[in-house]
Amino acid sequence: MQTVLLVIHLLITMAMIGIILIQRSEGGMGLGGGNMSGLMTTRGSANLLTHLTGILAACFLGTSILLAILTSHQSRPSSILGVERLTTLS
Repeated sequence: MQTVLLVIHLLITMAMIGIILIQRSEGGMGLGGGNMSGLMTTRGSANLLTHLTGILAACFLGTSILLAILTSHQSRPSSILGVERLTTLS
């Protein structure tokens, strides 16, 4: 279950990176400022990409929380140094 969720999480991450890189820069802090014409310059495609980025971000957050919950339920030592394990061996 955890492996499947991790693969889905990575696919969402790659999709979100791709969508963000496709978007046109509107600020002056990026390379080239706002003067460069992007791949998609119409207002409708900008809204679509913005909504898609939000959806992917929500999915990313959801899979991150699910992975954290699944990881916290795994068996783990109760001590960092493993003191309990050493005392049971003696």
